[in-house]
Amino acid sequence: MNLPTTTSGKLNSFRDFCRKAWALTKPYFQSEEKWKARGLLLAIVVLNLAAVYMLVLLNEWNRVFYDALQEKNQPVFWEQLGRFTYLAFAFIIIAVYRFYLTQLLEIRWRAWMTAHYLQRWLSNHAFYKLELARYATASGEQATPDNPDQRIQEDLNLFTTYTVSLSMGLLNAVVTLLSFVGILWGLSGPFAFTVGESSFNIPGFMVWMAVLYCAVGSLITHYIGRPQIKLNFLQQRYEADFRHHLVRVREYSESIALDKGEAVERVQLDTRFSTVLGNYLTLIKKQKNLIWFTNFFGQAAVVFPFIVAAPRFFSGAIQLGQLMQIASAFGRVQDSLSWFVDNYSSLAAWRATTDRLTSFEESFQQLAQAGRAQSAIYSVASGTNNTLDAEDLTLSLPNGSVLLSGLSLHAEAGDSVLLKGPSGSGKSTLFRAFAGIWPFSRGRTSLPPDAMFIPQRPYFPNGTLRDALAYPQPAGSYTDEALRQALDDALLPQLKQRLNDEDAWGQKLSGGEQQRLAIARVLLKKPKWLFADEATSALDEAAEKTLYERLIAQVQQAGGAIVSIAHRPAVADYHSKRWELEKLPEGSPALYQLKEKVA
Repeated sequence: MNLPTTTSGKLNSFRDFCRKAWALTKPYFQSEEKWKARGLLLAIVVLNLAAVYMLVLLNEWNRVFYDALQEKNQPVFWEQLGRFTYLAFAFIIIAVYRFYLTQLLEIRWRAWMTAHYLQRWLSNHAFYKLELARYATASGEQATPDNPDQRIQEDLNLFTTYTVSLSMGLLNAVVTLLSFVGILWGLSGPFAFTVGESSFNIPGFMVWMAVLYCAVGSLITHYIGRPQIKLNFLQQRYEADFRHHLVRVREYSESIALDKGEAVERVQLDTRFSTVLGNYLTLIKKQKNLIWFTNFFGQAAVVFPFIVAAPRFFSGAIQLGQLMQIASAFGRVQDSLSWFVDNYSSLAAWRATTDRLTSFEESFQQLAQAGRAQSAIYSVASGTNNTLDAEDLTLSLPNGSVLLSGLSLHAEAGDSVLLKGPSGSGKSTLFRAFAGIWPFSRGRTSLPPDAMFIPQRPYFPNGTLRDALAYPQPAGSYTDEALRQALDDALLPQLKQRLNDEDAWGQKLSGGEQQRLAIARVLLKKPKWLFADEATSALDEAAEKTLYERLIAQVQQAGGAIVSIAHRPAVADYHSKRWELEKLPEGSPALYQLKEKVA
């Protein structure tokens, strides 16, 4: 018989979720840390089994202790109190080490997954390509996961925590159920009743009542709590968007202050927080509905076994000790069968986190596939010749528009080339293609060895000035004298005595100072080839003249060349060759063409 479509769909959804969770879990337990991970997991499993065994012993203790109270048997009463002392002490030891080892497994697993995903995110320019691909679809829909920082910082932590706690909780529930269902079956006795002239006898009646009670509770819980899965997913996303915009306000604080944009940013932040708040209010309303039911369900479970077993107790069929043992065993069976009810909110959050990490994982796989396809149509070689070459180079935008088509270029040592063109014509994109980081390229380029790029917005890590200047090499690779000389040559003598100062240099320094610090890097590292993208746009003419003369002298002395992007006419005087981008008519195979001219 075929299952109904809705049931079949739910089963497929459950299988799909299990596949995703296992795909995220398996790598750690097959990694170089697999024996430590498996050993910790085995120890936690053993401790969970030991904890269940202690509960079985305590259940038996209940019967003997309460029978002693009913019979007023003082020696047995004191004996059982002594027995309870060592049982409780053993249970405490097991609980403490189970908690400690569980936390240890979670943090080690998180550390491994964090290192694993950081490595993948920072390899092959994945962090850059993910940002480019976010709005690559023509429809404007987001093509890749949002907020990779949240995936790595928060979602990995949630995933490892939920996976360990829920899986061990499920194991504990199953073992507890198997351990106590036999006890409850033997204690509950049969239930006899008559319908008409027919008599019926149900053995293990309390067990069947527990199963029925929890089955109904689980179905109602799923019906009430199902919307939480999507709401948890959206909550994590909206929180990350709100946090990201707060960071942007901090990063661009000076520009916002100069533009008097506080009111606009307040509206933007209020809008994002309203989304956070609205989704959260919807989530807590759904959680409130679930808590109404789960609390009613839990409180009813306290008295339910007494109500069912009371007739046998009052008839004298069982003693107080057996009644308490039945209640305890029923509680354990009911707790085990109610695992789904009790953990529904956590399961919803776990599924949302798993879905987010799965989409993050899939984005890396898509990048790898795109990279393999890209390598078949585009190659960047670190040439052995001291030349820059491009053959049949085609550059496109993320939306598919072709910027340049069939481009061939050549530059050699001693050249000084100025790349000119209207804003948005692809000048910086051509630099990205030379560097091998632009994923929407076809053809072949050969980048000379020992090349260095100065982007429009240079990056400076927070920390000491010496680290910002030497980036990405270790500051220890250079002497203090060399670092100070580079600052002096870049017209930053005021910073020479601040090498050990720590600051957010990308925010602390003015635009002109940042450009001079980027030039100081070049003068410190002395590359043969230099690609400068608007490297002096924030400088006055006198500083620009001095620094361009020093940059050209440095690359010529090193036996290389310089390729610049600049709009200022004065910069053209320092270059002997021009590559100019010109707009093509509508219907052309590309938006622009490049023409080579002699200055």
